[in-house]
Amino acid sequence: MREARAFWLREPGVGEIRVVDLPAPGPDDVRVRSLRSAVSRGTESLVFAGRVPRDQHDAMRAPFQEGDFPAPVKYGYLNVGVVEAGPRALLGREVFCLHPHQTAYVVPAGAVSPLPAGVPVARAVLAGLLETALNALWDVPPLLGDRVAVVGGGALGCCVARLVSRVPGTEVTVVDVDPRRADVAERLGVGFALPDDATGGCDVVVHTSATSDGLQRSLDLLAPEGTVVELSWYGDEPTSVHLGGRFHSARLSIRASQVGRVATPRRSSRSTSDRLALALRLLRDDAYDALLTGESPFEALPDVMARIASRELAGLCHTITYDPAPEPAGTGGRVPCTA
Repeated sequence: MREARAFWLREPGVGEIRVVDLPAPGPDDVRVRSLRSAVSRGTESLVFAGRVPRDQHDAMRAPFQEGDFPAPVKYGYLNVGVVEAGPRALLGREVFCLHPHQTAYVVPAGAVSPLPAGVPVARAVLAGLLETALNALWDVPPLLGDRVAVVGGGALGCCVARLVSRVPGTEVTVVDVDPRRADVAERLGVGFALPDDATGGCDVVVHTSATSDGLQRSLDLLAPEGTVVELSWYGDEPTSVHLGGRFHSARLSIRASQVGRVATPRRSSRSTSDRLALALRLLRDDAYDALLTGESPFEALPDVMARIASRELAGLCHTITYDPAPEPAGTGGRVPCTA
């Protein structure tokens, strides 16, 4: 296998499938054939629209990104595949890798993480999102019996809600403007409320909606001396929040959390590899299947990304499927996506 096909952003708002050359694997490399990948709706939509701020071009690089922001660029980081060449211990193993959408790729063996028993391929694409949620809860750990709201019921917010619900005694509520998220919250074993109906007095609020209104509502829901954990990334979007009223008198806090580094409380004892391995083990929980709400074939990605970025294609985690065997060179034709 000397060629593969990859999804590239040709220019902001325009994606395409390109034929790419595959290097021969070295002695410490693996060649992986993709089985499934997933679109990170928030970050990849901002990348697709060319909205990565110039001063964040280096910070926002994905591990195996090619090209530079705003475009042309090959971007993505939620991939599961099978090892077809490499060290004997990994041959035939299904693995997770922080790699862009591509039919096959060659990376160092240390860049892939074998799937634990009991974690199916389709669910394993959530590992990157669950790792982000896990890191946030290391930043501001919920305590026994805490009242926690998650404002923003997307895939990341739902990962956070499910993790927090495993802490004994916690009361967890997903807060979202879309009433359809109530069914997902029920499958995750947590409560649901529309923003105007959510109950305040929360010890911790995790914000993932990437909107100013969501951030403001997160602050409003806090108990005195409570903390908002800000997981949203806004790109170049201006953000406003009201810091008058009770913000100072109630000693409220906003704490940023970002997955690029291990959270400070665990940085001396956990590596990024340890964190990802834990996220994969946590995916033995089949409740996370509620977040897999649509799929499309790889060849449809240019259309799928445009529809996700424009919010025409709704849902939570949208996954990309790949042919079951290596394909011949050629870009192929586009086919409709299925939601």
